[in-house]
Amino acid sequence: MTTNIRFKGGTAVITGAAGGVGGGLARKAASMGMNLVLADLDAGPLDQVARTVDTEVTTVPTDVTDPTALENLAEQAWRRFGRVDLLFNNAGVLRAGLSWEISPEHFQRCLMVNVMGIHHGLRAFVPRLLREGTPAHIVNTASLGGFLCSPMLAPYNASKAAVVSMTESLYGELKMLGAPIGVSVLDPGPVRSGIFAAPFGDGGGNTAVRQFVGFIQGHVNGAGGITPDQSAEHTFTGIEAGRFWILPFPENLDHAFRQRAEGILARRPPEVFVPEQ
Repeated sequence: MTTNIRFKGGTAVITGAAGGVGGGLARKAASMGMNLVLADLDAGPLDQVARTVDTEVTTVPTDVTDPTALENLAEQAWRRFGRVDLLFNNAGVLRAGLSWEISPEHFQRCLMVNVMGIHHGLRAFVPRLLREGTPAHIVNTASLGGFLCSPMLAPYNASKAAVVSMTESLYGELKMLGAPIGVSVLDPGPVRSGIFAAPFGDGGGNTAVRQFVGFIQGHVNGAGGITPDQSAEHTFTGIEAGRFWILPFPENLDHAFRQRAEGILARRPPEVFVPEQ
Protein backbone atom coordinates (compact mmCIF):
# COMPACT_ATOMS: atom_id res chain seq x y z
CA MET A 1 0.00 0.00 0.00
CA THR A 2 1.39 3.39 -0.97
CA THR A 3 0.64 6.67 0.74
CA ASN A 4 -1.50 9.41 -0.76
CA ILE A 5 0.02 12.27 1.19
CA ARG A 6 1.36 15.37 -0.49
CA PHE A 7 5.12 15.85 -0.44
CA LYS A 8 5.91 18.74 -2.80
CA GLY A 9 4.23 21.81 -1.37
CA GLY A 10 3.17 19.89 1.73
CA THR A 11 4.26 20.56 5.31
CA ALA A 12 6.34 18.39 7.62
CA VAL A 13 6.44 19.00 11.38
CA ILE A 14 9.47 17.50 13.13
CA THR A 15 10.19 17.43 16.85
CA GLY A 16 13.74 16.76 17.98
CA ALA A 17 14.80 18.55 14.80
CA ALA A 18 17.97 20.24 16.07
CA GLY A 19 20.23 17.40 14.95
CA GLY A 20 20.65 13.66 14.53
CA VAL A 21 17.69 11.78 13.12
CA GLY A 22 15.51 14.91 13.18
CA GLY A 23 18.02 16.97 11.24
CA GLY A 24 18.25 14.27 8.59
CA LEU A 25 14.46 14.17 8.28
CA ALA A 26 14.39 17.95 7.87
CA ARG A 27 16.93 17.92 5.05
CA LYS A 28 15.18 15.05 3.25
CA ALA A 29 11.74 16.64 3.54
CA ALA A 30 13.15 19.93 2.22
CA SER A 31 14.74 18.15 -0.74
CA MET A 32 11.28 16.83 -1.63
CA GLY A 33 9.85 20.35 -1.74
CA MET A 34 8.13 20.28 1.64
CA ASN A 35 7.70 23.27 3.95
CA LEU A 36 9.12 22.67 7.41
CA VAL A 37 8.06 23.34 10.99
CA LEU A 38 11.05 22.43 13.14
CA ALA A 39 10.80 22.00 16.90
CA ASP A 40 13.39 21.35 19.59
CA LEU A 41 14.18 22.50 23.10
CA ASP A 42 17.01 24.90 22.22
CA ALA A 43 16.62 27.66 19.66
CA GLY A 44 20.30 27.94 18.69
CA PRO A 45 20.87 24.42 17.26
CA LEU A 46 17.40 24.52 15.76
CA ASP A 47 18.21 27.67 13.82
CA GLN A 48 21.45 26.10 12.60
CA VAL A 49 19.50 23.22 11.03
CA ALA A 50 17.02 25.69 9.52
CA ARG A 51 19.89 27.49 7.77
CA THR A 52 20.95 24.27 6.03
CA VAL A 53 17.67 23.70 4.19
CA ASP A 54 16.44 25.40 1.02
CA THR A 55 12.73 25.68 1.66
CA GLU A 56 10.14 27.66 3.62
CA VAL A 57 10.81 26.93 7.29
CA THR A 58 9.65 28.10 10.67
CA THR A 59 11.36 27.14 13.92
CA VAL A 60 9.47 26.76 17.19
CA PRO A 61 11.49 26.14 20.39
CA THR A 62 9.39 23.47 22.07
CA ASP A 63 9.54 21.46 25.29
CA VAL A 64 7.67 18.32 24.31
CA THR A 65 7.03 17.48 27.96
CA ASP A 66 4.66 20.47 28.10
CA PRO A 67 1.29 19.83 26.41
CA THR A 68 0.68 23.55 25.90
CA ALA A 69 3.95 23.78 23.95
CA LEU A 70 2.70 21.13 21.50
CA GLU A 71 -0.61 22.98 21.13
CA ASN A 72 1.40 26.07 20.29
CA LEU A 73 3.46 24.10 17.78
CA ALA A 74 0.31 22.90 16.01
CA GLU A 75 -1.20 26.37 15.98
CA GLN A 76 1.94 27.87 14.48
CA ALA A 77 2.15 25.13 11.83
CA TRP A 78 -1.39 25.76 10.59
CA ARG A 79 -1.07 29.51 10.92
CA ARG A 80 2.09 29.60 8.79
CA PHE A 81 1.30 26.95 6.17
CA GLY A 82 -2.40 26.13 6.52
CA ARG A 83 -1.78 22.38 6.50
CA VAL A 84 0.23 19.51 7.98
CA ASP A 85 0.99 16.46 5.87
CA LEU A 86 3.71 14.75 7.88
CA LEU A 87 4.15 14.69 11.66
CA PHE A 88 7.37 13.26 13.04
CA ASN A 89 7.15 12.71 16.80
CA ASN A 90 10.90 12.27 17.00
CA ALA A 91 12.22 14.00 20.14
CA GLY A 92 14.06 11.58 22.41
CA VAL A 93 16.60 11.32 25.22
CA LEU A 94 18.62 8.49 26.72
CA ARG A 95 19.92 7.70 30.18
CA ALA A 96 22.26 4.81 30.95
CA GLY A 97 23.07 3.08 34.21
CA LEU A 98 22.16 0.24 36.51
CA SER A 99 18.40 0.25 37.08
CA TRP A 100 18.71 0.81 40.81
CA GLU A 101 21.28 3.60 40.44
CA ILE A 102 19.47 5.77 37.87
CA SER A 103 17.88 8.68 39.67
CA PRO A 104 14.09 9.07 39.64
CA GLU A 105 14.59 12.39 37.87
CA HIS A 106 16.55 10.81 35.01
CA PHE A 107 14.11 7.92 34.66
CA GLN A 108 11.19 10.35 34.65
CA ARG A 109 12.90 12.54 32.06
CA CYS A 110 13.10 9.61 29.62
CA LEU A 111 9.44 8.80 30.10
CA MET A 112 8.33 12.42 29.82
CA VAL A 113 10.24 13.15 26.61
CA ASN A 114 10.07 9.79 24.85
CA VAL A 115 6.52 8.77 25.78
CA MET A 116 4.53 11.76 26.96
CA GLY A 117 6.15 13.95 24.30
CA ILE A 118 4.50 11.75 21.69
CA HIS A 119 1.21 11.69 23.55
CA HIS A 120 1.19 15.49 23.72
CA GLY A 121 1.95 15.59 19.99
CA LEU A 122 -0.95 13.29 19.19
CA ARG A 123 -3.36 15.30 21.33
CA ALA A 124 -2.32 18.53 19.62
CA PHE A 125 -2.24 17.33 16.01
CA VAL A 126 -4.61 14.38 15.50
CA PRO A 127 -7.88 16.28 16.20
CA ARG A 128 -6.82 18.97 13.74
CA LEU A 129 -5.85 16.37 11.13
CA LEU A 130 -9.21 14.63 11.58
CA ARG A 131 -11.05 17.90 11.07
CA GLU A 132 -9.06 18.58 7.90
CA GLY A 133 -9.99 15.15 6.53
CA THR A 134 -7.12 15.11 4.03
CA PRO A 135 -4.39 12.47 3.76
CA ALA A 136 -1.60 12.81 6.31
CA HIS A 137 0.97 10.56 7.95
CA ILE A 138 2.35 10.27 11.49
CA VAL A 139 5.74 8.73 12.29
CA ASN A 140 6.64 7.97 15.90
CA THR A 141 10.32 7.31 16.52
CA ALA A 142 11.00 4.20 18.58
CA SER A 143 14.27 2.25 18.64
CA LEU A 144 15.71 -1.24 18.53
CA GLY A 145 15.39 -0.91 22.30
CA GLY A 146 11.63 -0.88 21.86
CA PHE A 147 11.77 -4.46 20.59
CA LEU A 148 14.88 -5.90 22.26
CA CYS A 149 15.87 -4.97 25.79
CA SER A 150 19.43 -4.72 27.02
CA PRO A 151 21.09 -4.04 30.36
CA MET A 152 22.09 -0.52 31.40
CA LEU A 153 19.32 1.21 29.39
CA ALA A 154 16.18 0.46 31.40
CA PRO A 155 14.46 3.88 31.11
CA TYR A 156 15.23 4.12 27.40
CA ASN A 157 14.10 0.56 26.67
CA ALA A 158 10.91 0.99 28.72
CA SER A 159 10.04 4.26 27.02
CA LYS A 160 10.68 2.97 23.51
CA ALA A 161 8.66 -0.20 24.12
CA ALA A 162 5.85 2.12 25.14
CA VAL A 163 6.26 4.03 21.86
CA VAL A 164 5.81 0.82 19.87
CA SER A 165 2.64 -0.06 21.79
CA MET A 166 1.24 3.47 21.57
CA THR A 167 1.79 3.56 17.83
CA GLU A 168 0.06 0.22 17.30
CA SER A 169 -2.90 1.53 19.29
CA LEU A 170 -2.95 4.74 17.25
CA TYR A 171 -2.92 2.77 14.00
CA GLY A 172 -5.89 0.68 15.14
CA GLU A 173 -7.87 3.69 16.31
CA LEU A 174 -7.45 5.65 13.08
CA LYS A 175 -8.26 2.55 11.05
CA MET A 176 -11.45 2.04 13.06
CA LEU A 177 -12.46 5.62 12.28
CA GLY A 178 -11.65 5.24 8.59
CA ALA A 179 -9.40 8.29 8.83
CA PRO A 180 -7.06 9.07 5.90
CA ILE A 181 -4.10 9.28 8.28
CA GLY A 182 -1.27 6.78 7.88
CA VAL A 183 0.86 5.71 10.83
CA SER A 184 4.38 4.33 11.10
CA VAL A 185 6.69 3.34 13.92
CA LEU A 186 10.32 4.07 13.12
CA ASP A 187 13.33 2.13 14.38
CA PRO A 188 16.07 4.28 12.84
CA GLY A 189 18.83 1.77 13.56
CA PRO A 190 22.39 2.73 14.55
CA VAL A 191 22.38 6.41 13.57
CA ARG A 192 25.33 8.66 14.33
CA SER A 193 23.57 11.22 16.47
CA GLY A 194 24.05 13.02 19.75
CA ILE A 195 21.74 10.83 21.81
CA PHE A 196 24.73 9.26 23.61
CA ALA A 197 26.38 12.65 24.19
CA ALA A 198 25.39 12.75 27.87
CA PRO A 199 24.06 9.29 28.73
CA PHE A 200 24.68 9.64 32.47
CA GLY A 201 23.01 12.99 32.91
CA ASP A 202 25.02 14.07 35.93
CA GLY A 203 28.37 12.62 34.79
CA GLY A 204 27.94 9.43 36.82
CA GLY A 205 28.11 5.84 35.72
CA ASN A 206 30.33 3.09 37.07
CA THR A 207 33.00 1.26 35.11
CA ALA A 208 30.71 -1.49 33.81
CA VAL A 209 28.17 1.05 32.58
CA ARG A 210 30.83 3.17 30.90
CA GLN A 211 32.28 0.12 29.15
CA PHE A 212 28.84 -0.84 27.87
CA VAL A 213 28.07 2.66 26.63
CA GLY A 214 31.54 2.91 25.07
CA PHE A 215 30.92 -0.30 23.14
CA ILE A 216 27.61 0.98 21.78
CA GLN A 217 29.13 4.34 20.88
CA GLY A 218 32.02 2.64 19.09
CA HIS A 219 29.63 0.50 17.05
CA VAL A 220 27.34 3.38 16.08
CA ASN A 221 30.13 5.82 15.28
CA GLY A 222 32.13 3.19 13.41
CA ALA A 223 31.34 0.89 10.52
CA GLY A 224 28.07 -0.23 12.11
CA GLY A 225 26.46 3.21 12.02
CA ILE A 226 24.82 5.33 9.36
CA THR A 227 24.39 9.08 8.96
CA PRO A 228 21.16 10.92 9.77
CA ASP A 229 20.72 11.62 6.05
CA GLN A 230 20.97 7.91 5.22
CA SER A 231 18.44 7.19 7.96
CA ALA A 232 16.07 9.77 6.47
CA GLU A 233 16.29 8.15 3.03
CA HIS A 234 15.18 4.82 4.52
CA THR A 235 12.42 6.55 6.47
CA PHE A 236 10.89 8.34 3.50
CA THR A 237 11.06 5.17 1.42
CA GLY A 238 8.96 3.51 4.12
CA ILE A 239 6.50 6.40 4.25
CA GLU A 240 6.06 6.45 0.47
CA ALA A 241 5.39 2.71 0.55
CA GLY A 242 2.80 3.16 3.33
CA ARG A 243 4.63 0.84 5.74
CA PHE A 244 3.69 0.69 9.40
CA TRP A 245 7.00 -0.88 10.44
CA ILE A 246 9.89 1.24 9.17
CA LEU A 247 12.97 -0.83 9.95
CA PRO A 248 15.96 0.23 7.84
CA PHE A 249 18.05 -2.61 9.25
CA PRO A 250 15.81 -5.67 9.62
CA GLU A 251 18.87 -7.84 10.05
CA ASN A 252 19.51 -6.08 13.38
CA LEU A 253 16.06 -7.06 14.61
CA ASP A 254 14.59 -10.11 12.93
CA HIS A 255 16.79 -12.96 14.22
CA ALA A 256 17.08 -11.58 17.74
CA PHE A 257 13.38 -10.74 17.98
CA ARG A 258 12.45 -14.21 16.77
CA GLN A 259 14.71 -15.69 19.45
CA ARG A 260 13.10 -13.46 22.06
CA ALA A 261 9.57 -14.45 21.03
CA GLU A 262 10.52 -18.14 21.02
CA GLY A 263 12.12 -17.71 24.44
CA ILE A 264 8.93 -16.17 25.85
CA LEU A 265 6.82 -18.98 24.41
CA ALA A 266 9.25 -21.53 25.89
CA ARG A 267 9.31 -19.60 29.20
CA ARG A 268 13.07 -19.16 29.05
CA PRO A 269 14.72 -16.24 30.85
CA PRO A 270 15.98 -13.39 28.64
CA GLU A 271 19.31 -13.74 26.90
CA VAL A 272 21.62 -11.00 28.15
CA PHE A 273 23.76 -9.05 25.73
CA VAL A 274 27.30 -8.69 27.05
CA PRO A 275 29.73 -6.61 24.92
CA GLU A 276 33.07 -8.12 24.07
CA GLN A 277 35.92 -6.90 26.24
